[in-house]
Amino acid sequence: MDRNSFKIISGVVLLVLNLMACNSPAVISGTVEDAEKENTKIYLIQPEDLQHVAASYLGKIIDSAIVHTDGRFEFNNLADTKKPTLYELAVQPTAKAGNYFNNDLSTSANYMPIVWQNGEQLQITARFTEFQKSFSTDNPSEMNRALLNLRDIKQEAYQTHLANTQWNVEEGDELMAKEHAVLQYRTALIEFANSTPHLLPAMVALRWVSPENDYERVPEFLVDQCTKWKKTQPDHPWVKQLCKESEPKNLPVLIGDKFPNIQLPMMTKDTVLLNDVLGEKLTIVDLWASWCAPCRIENRKVLAPLYNEYHDQGLQILAYALESDERSWKAAAKRDGAYRWLQSSDLQGDDAPFLKKIRVRTIPANFILDNSGVVIAKNVHGDELMDLVRSRIKK
Repeated sequence: MDRNSFKIISGVVLLVLNLMACNSPAVISGTVEDAEKENTKIYLIQPEDLQHVAASYLGKIIDSAIVHTDGRFEFNNLADTKKPTLYELAVQPTAKAGNYFNNDLSTSANYMPIVWQNGEQLQITARFTEFQKSFSTDNPSEMNRALLNLRDIKQEAYQTHLANTQWNVEEGDELMAKEHAVLQYRTALIEFANSTPHLLPAMVALRWVSPENDYERVPEFLVDQCTKWKKTQPDHPWVKQLCKESEPKNLPVLIGDKFPNIQLPMMTKDTVLLNDVLGEKLTIVDLWASWCAPCRIENRKVLAPLYNEYHDQGLQILAYALESDERSWKAAAKRDGAYRWLQSSDLQGDDAPFLKKIRVRTIPANFILDNSGVVIAKNVHGDELMDLVRSRIKK
């Protein structure tokens, strides 16, 4: 073969390869409807750490693509990966960084998690202004179907419990109502994570429960997720991170744990061991403060009636106050009628040793103990607490 023939054949081969590349379907492509302006971008982001999932600015930007005037976009170059990988697609309605996520619980979230693995082509459709809510995928894989289902659960829980609601949190009753509504919203996501057979969607649910990574009110959820995924994927780095977070030293006392037998300084100036003052049937360990409006309402409307009716039948209430001023503490206890049950405080405010030992930062809070000091419930308030006490005392 002469040199000219070789050049001709080589050129033809290169042309064919280029044509094949141009005609190859994009790895991830689709349409973003109603983009605000020309040159809008969509970003492909990879969370490399569990804490990066659903978190602004932390995920690694893998690629970006222009959303054309007809809404089309495509990504062609993704790194080879042997296992399914979680990515996040994000559009930016403003001049924010590509990996900025709007985690407002309304319908305006600007990103959507997806799972991709070698050999897949994902075809996506979404609207620019309601990207997560409107996001859809042609023929989604099982894991992407699970993510879409999780998205729908999140949206429904938001509409049911949080949409069109406003609370004046300065009012004690309204703060408790807000906490209850947020817990109901979280519970829907928790139930998904506990039931799904897919790790990556479960980790998205876990992060959507608290993008701020604050699980103080639902620490049992972390423990349950660690236990679940250690059985099937113990070597996954995110499972290892999850299980490290769920170590007892990092969480408040859990339901089913024995409450620490702590020595407590009392309002009466003596000290007692917690185990020495447990009720014959039930003990409420109540964390409160004179400056905490919902705590004060709970004293008057819930704890006082319970103490009046059930103390002689085996109910004990042990209150720990986050106080630094003894006079304020005593005055509030007297005004609420709370001086009648056991009152304790180190008078060190938020820096109280008791809080550090039980690893709690937020009040109002409580732990309900059986007669051996085992936690049977936590953070139960209002009518729910009254019903729980009645049912346990009458057993």
